[in-house]
Amino acid sequence: MPDQGGRTAVVTGANSGIGFETARVLAEHGATVILACRDLAKGEAAAARISGPGPVAVQHLDLGSLASVRAAASEIHGRHQQLDLLINNAGLMMPPYGTTSDGFERQFGTNHLGHFALTGLLLDNLLVVRDSRVVTVSSLGHRLRAAIHFDDLQSEHGYDRIAAYGQSKLANLLFTYELQRRLAARADAKTIAVAAHPGGSNTELARNLPGVFRPVKAVLGPVLFQSPAMGSLPTLRAATDPAVQGGQYYGPAGFLEQRGRPKLVKSSAQSHDEEL
Repeated sequence: MPDQGGRTAVVTGANSGIGFETARVLAEHGATVILACRDLAKGEAAAARISGPGPVAVQHLDLGSLASVRAAASEIHGRHQQLDLLINNAGLMMPPYGTTSDGFERQFGTNHLGHFALTGLLLDNLLVVRDSRVVTVSSLGHRLRAAIHFDDLQSEHGYDRIAAYGQSKLANLLFTYELQRRLAARADAKTIAVAAHPGGSNTELARNLPGVFRPVKAVLGPVLFQSPAMGSLPTLRAATDPAVQGGQYYGPAGFLEQRGRPKLVKSSAQSHDEEL
């Protein structure tokens, strides 16, 4: 990884798992890192575990509340005129049905809509910085029963936690590719949009896995799941590799993209549907 000194990064969901590892490595390579976390106590504890030359700060951010997203963006604006990296990492995976404080289905509201709003509110801070990047973390789950259910975006007429997760992760990719198209159309574009996925990573995110998946994880976990540190590598490559281009997607190089070193990978044809 190139030296990150002088760069400023916002990492959502940085108090644990892949987000923590992403923030830790960026700070160790010199970046100023803002841990954007819903739980401030956990965020402060995470910051205390990071040792590196880069300064680390904690910012309250609840992606399930648009008021919180606006407040966090305003506070970040006030402290940082420029941002080099916005890493949209935080998320929920297959929880029981619930809604955000604004009434959105929790997975769609947190994984996609919260990050969509945060990106829009911070984009001015990124656009002035050459080689700034918006990195959004999707998932292999963007292929799982995936569709954008325009007739029932908030799962009000029936909730399937797997389909809702697939919808939110597909939305992450649709957002990334459309954002890149719009950035590329600007004559003065300095910012790119990139996506990544961690493969199978053994983190707290998997705590709500439906019963059908648990025997698979118990038996094949050592083969299909890797550490959060390894799972963070596609995100880190998307964020820092000088060769990365806008609209690219990075994931593990191993079997079924479940684990391994990061490489350029392909997402579903549906994720590239411009009309969608």
